[in-house]
Amino acid sequence: MDAHCISYKDTGYFSKTVIDYLDDAPELRPFYGYRPTFDGFSALLKNKKVIADRQLLADILTEQYTRIGADSPAGVELLLSDNTYTITTGHQLNIFAGPLYFLYKIATAIKLSRQLKEKFPDKNFVPVYWMASEDHDFAEINYTNIGGKKVHWWYDASGATGRINPDTMRQALNQYKGVLGLENHAEELADIVEKAYAGFDKLADATRYLVHALFEKHGLVIIDADDRRFKQQFANIIEQDIIEQNSFKHINETNQKLQQLDVDIQVNPREINFFYLLDGLRERIVFEDNLYKVLNTETAFTEAQLKEEIAAYPERFSPNVVMRPLYQEYILPNIAYIGGGAEVVYWLELKSNFDFYGIDFPILILRNSGLVVPKKPASKIERMALAPIDIFKPADIIKNEWVKKHSEHELSLKEEWRELKSVFEKIKLRSYKIDPTLAPAAEATQARLKHAVDNLEKKLVKAEKQNYYTRLEQIDQIKADLFPKNSLQERSENFGLFYVKWGQEFIDELIRHFEPLDFKFTVLTEK
Repeated sequence: MDAHCISYKDTGYFSKTVIDYLDDAPELRPFYGYRPTFDGFSALLKNKKVIADRQLLADILTEQYTRIGADSPAGVELLLSDNTYTITTGHQLNIFAGPLYFLYKIATAIKLSRQLKEKFPDKNFVPVYWMASEDHDFAEINYTNIGGKKVHWWYDASGATGRINPDTMRQALNQYKGVLGLENHAEELADIVEKAYAGFDKLADATRYLVHALFEKHGLVIIDADDRRFKQQFANIIEQDIIEQNSFKHINETNQKLQQLDVDIQVNPREINFFYLLDGLRERIVFEDNLYKVLNTETAFTEAQLKEEIAAYPERFSPNVVMRPLYQEYILPNIAYIGGGAEVVYWLELKSNFDFYGIDFPILILRNSGLVVPKKPASKIERMALAPIDIFKPADIIKNEWVKKHSEHELSLKEEWRELKSVFEKIKLRSYKIDPTLAPAAEATQARLKHAVDNLEKKLVKAEKQNYYTRLEQIDQIKADLFPKNSLQERSENFGLFYVKWGQEFIDELIRHFEPLDFKFTVLTEK
């Protein structure tokens, strides 16, 4: 594939806050630690305090890989060394790996780990995919879009998604395999998803198998933090935060400051930021009538009973979206977190809470974004002589610019307006000399004329567009092919058909072309 890079700002798909973070806007500096640069990593590595239990981490990871019949990656053993650090990304357990950006996150983590090893050869860097196995929002993960079809897992699920048995996925599994077809690498991918979703009794293990099959050769380590021993390490913070409501206080204070900077707040903390977790149950804990109650159940604890429950069953306490990052950084020797635009913004809300608990805040990395352009739309783009940046514009703007550029007629009335404007300056001056009160009337007349000239120019362009109707239709086809529902391809389309075409080479190409610290949008065009 050929790669072309575009500024994130020029795509029009990224928020002002994300762009400001990448541009090192001074007003955002209090909300994170080190900059996402090699110098930033150098400074963090000098000051990094690892509180993770490396031996326990390696032991649990080894057990988790054994459950799927796989040897643990070499990175697991490396984690035992004090000079090894993790580069982490996280995502929900979307079936069939959900939208493309699921893979883009992981590819970014792998590439950054390699680049850091080159920059700091005396240290090791392990890419980690953190499975959001305790998430309970099944409606967000139970479908994927592939080749214009929506593959849906129809099931009434409850509790942590990682604990769900995928044995009811047969219809979705067959539908997905049907879309893959029979050509190229279809059989290979069909075999992978069949073994993943029909071979294990937990969605977390099925997801581990799938992601491991895709990224095994690249050294990715996959972690499921839904484990009693991890929670035991974190138990003191669980107890302290539920009783003292520290995260609620600190993150709310930060959010107020961010709102003053016109930052759109992504998550709002609750008074208690933990769920109560059992098989088939993940419900919020609330403090009412001097009791800690589990919503939609009869379960309630006094403060003393709550402490006893946390000590005896720490695995029953599941962090929500604002406490999960703290838990992650507590049990991993982590130095960077890779996320999408909304994730980067919500992490900016969290630093004060990290500071309170004395846990190092990781370097925030905006994941690489990409657009895969297969041969058919690529040939249309070439015939239309469009630059990669052009295709991110709205279709009407692309058409107008194309017609103005390729028309045999001069469609712009800018020169004519300059002449008219010069005439009006004389008229306004004469009017003012005769009667100063006529100046506003002259200004209003000029404004009406400018409006009329602009409308006439639009009509000229519209009329010329009719002459190029067939050619301009291709722009609509390009936009429909590459920007489904007028959104980025990576936010909806599944990786499956690209894998069918290219196999492992598709993932290799992502890792080869992504540049995590350049912060550019990557357009990958099939040769």
